[in-house]
Amino acid sequence: MRTTITINDKLFRALKMRAAESSESISAIVEDALKYQMLEDLEDIEEAKKRANEPTHSFDELVAEFKREGLL
Repeated sequence: MRTTITINDKLFRALKMRAAESSESISAIVEDALKYQMLEDLEDIEEAKKRANEPTHSFDELVAEFKREGLL
């Protein structure tokens, strides 16, 4: 599939340099980066599902507890 994306100029220059140095296409590098990010997100989702039944804690209560204990 072909698509158009907007990339910061400095980032694009770095991407072009990486492509030239590695003999990979820009498309291949971008696709690999996207796959990596998507897989990382899937790992995070799976971990969150495993922890779904753990007790939750209020942020405000946690801050108050840390203050009582002198940690903040």
